Amino acid sequence: MTTLAIKFCGLTNADDLRCAVQLGVDAVGLVFYPPSPRYVDFDTANALVAGLPPFISVVALVVNMSDDEFMALVGSVPFDVVQFHGDESPADCQRLASLAKKRWYKAIRVQPSDTTDSLLNQINELKTHGASGVLLDAYHPDKFGGTGQSFDWSKIPDNSPLPIILAGGLTPDNVSSIAQNTLASRLYGLDVSGGIESSKGKKDPTKMQTFIQNIKVTS
Repeated sequence: MTTLAIKFCGLTNADDLRCAVQLGVDAVGLVFYPPSPRYVDFDTANALVAGLPPFISVVALVVNMSDDEFMALVGSVPFDVVQFHGDESPADCQRLASLAKKRWYKAIRVQPSDTTDSLLNQINELKTHGASGVLLDAYHPDKFGGTGQSFDWSKIPDNSPLPIILAGGLTPDNVSSIAQNTLASRLYGLDVSGGIESSKGKKDPTKMQTFIQNIKVTS
């Protein structure tokens, strides 16, 4: 039996956050990337975080933030972990996270040309720079995540030096298949956003509940 950590990402309002908490997620993600339909400003983020119980991690998703913007975020919103989801190099991530004294992980957007070995090389570099984990998401030339697309999961290495979080195209319908095969043993957790929404930025309570039920029934 494999127990996978669950993160609901792109939460924008108190009702969705409350539902996520009641369903027992391990982490919630707040998106600080203005072009995203799931973007929240600092004031909204503070209001959302204030309603959280103590054992749920708050993940701040950032995309190519400047140093000044990042430090403004650190000084304005209480969060636990940074998810770098842009073109940041491992060295950039390490430097910013060190300034903030935060744990961090980085998204790798898996391209069709990627192989298990190429992914492993990238993960090893993140490990060298102090990452706590790695998120594997589908590549899109114009978007930094939130595409609703998946990649070839057979490429996921089984000997990663970092915990692997799977994202991209996850839904209540396909999540049960993950725990039913050997893929689950290669993963630390699942990160879902669009697959549990009724519209971009608004979660669907039934989809959220079904997602949790389907992964827990089979894991």
